Amino acid sequence: MNSIDRRSALLAGLAVAGTGALAACGGSGSTPALVSPDSKVVATTERKRKGSGKVREVTLTAAPAVLDLGGEVTAKSWAYGGRTPGKEIRLSAGDTLAAELSNQLPDRTTTSVHWHGIALRADMDGVPPATQNAVRAGRNFTYRFLADTPGTYFFHPHVGVQLDRGLHAPLIVEDPREPLSYDDEWVVVLDDWVDGVTGTPDQVLAELSQGMGDMDMGGSGHGGSSGHDMGGMDMGDMDGMDMSGGDTGKGGGKASSGSMKFMLMGARSSLLGGDAGDVKYPYHLVNGRVPADPDVYTGKPGKRVRLRIVNAGGDTAYRVALGGHKLTITHTDGFPVAHQQVDALLVGMGERYDVLVTLADGVFPLVALAEGKDASGLALVRTGSGAAPKATVRPKELDGMIMNAAGLKAADDVRLDTRRTDRVHRIELTGGMAGYDWGINGRRYDMRHPTADPVLVEQGQRVRLDFVNKTGMWHPMHLHGHTYQLGTGGPRKDTTIVLPGRTVSVYFDADNPGQWMLHCHNAYHGEAGMMALLAYEA
Repeated sequence: MNSIDRRSALLAGLAVAGTGALAACGGSGSTPALVSPDSKVVATTERKRKGSGKVREVTLTAAPAVLDLGGEVTAKSWAYGGRTPGKEIRLSAGDTLAAELSNQLPDRTTTSVHWHGIALRADMDGVPPATQNAVRAGRNFTYRFLADTPGTYFFHPHVGVQLDRGLHAPLIVEDPREPLSYDDEWVVVLDDWVDGVTGTPDQVLAELSQGMGDMDMGGSGHGGSSGHDMGGMDMGDMDGMDMSGGDTGKGGGKASSGSMKFMLMGARSSLLGGDAGDVKYPYHLVNGRVPADPDVYTGKPGKRVRLRIVNAGGDTAYRVALGGHKLTITHTDGFPVAHQQVDALLVGMGERYDVLVTLADGVFPLVALAEGKDASGLALVRTGSGAAPKATVRPKELDGMIMNAAGLKAADDVRLDTRRTDRVHRIELTGGMAGYDWGINGRRYDMRHPTADPVLVEQGQRVRLDFVNKTGMWHPMHLHGHTYQLGTGGPRKDTTIVLPGRTVSVYFDADNPGQWMLHCHNAYHGEAGMMALLAYEA
């Protein structure tokens, strides 16, 4: 992974380069007037988008479901249309999507739909309370917006930790003038699964939110930058610790405040800079199936297939490889890149990659290794005869040339033009496991006061965000309503991995007025407070 390290060092240098006025997230004094999501300028911007005149109408019913995950594994969860992932929505760039959400969730549960990665009109972004009121149980709400940028996207709720249930599905915006040549497509959705098996995401969050500050480990550590490193103790040496209060025989130890059912200890990854994740998942799914009974793509040898890979997980980065094949990366987060041939991809939560593969003859494992967690998801590619590999297969490509977005370059036609930077914001990622006090610039986002301390921009500005990770853990940072560019020539993205102790600088043009969330796409970090509001000044 030298390519990741070299690129991260380059981006760290960019954090102190460039021009523009340095601004913190928020500050003292009164907040200026903001562009509201339903303002006239939002509607005006929508009218300027190039549309086809076609409307794609769908209904999304969010309701309880007993899901068949394969291998005689069932889970009581929530899903769209009784399946996970939900049914793919596919339309062409320039089409208008009219998606009616019907909330049939139990116990008066509110919900919404966020269209992840789409630069859409602000009042359709699906983020209560910033852009809309949450949709109450028994009610409907229609999302209507023009999707003008081709790419691989997905959608999910933006209420609590509902993302970590079965409520997500792919959204594919096709290019009417598709420049790539291929014979078929396969959409691959990766997911870490707990709901209805060992507990619920709300139970996971409740346990994590207790923090680790009162655990009897010879030192509490400090939440400011500790990650899982507490009191000078490297949590990577604690693989044998049973957090349920027992002792595995490898060193013992227990939580003084009760059992720890969901917290994962000892998840370490050099690719992620250390601590790999918080949550112990019983299953990792590919297209909603467990490894013992995998999804199977059937094709023919010699055919060229486009894989659209989506990480819809809550707390897991996946290292993805197809045994016996090279992957040619063509896009990330919907935007084209200079083509790069690799053995494997590192995909953070919320990220998407498109790759091309030319199929060989036989049966091949598509493995999504849960990075640092000693587990994996599996699907199969079958083009000929042969026995299926074991569910625990680890193709050699997983240890070959591994790539993430930091090693890619934007395609020439989507690279930002060179211009002066008008505004710079330092976005410090703060908090840790000791107090589970994840935040941005030392503050936990307060949903009761959504417009407090916003990251301010003005229409037409070139903006630089410096993601400065002060924590001991990696964070996939997602910006709504825009795509940014990594550094001065990196890929166009809306979600990017920021390693612990590193700085990543990204640039975007403020061309979509409204109020937008900027947050960690670890579902639990975001809900705990690692969010901020990026808002346009009126």
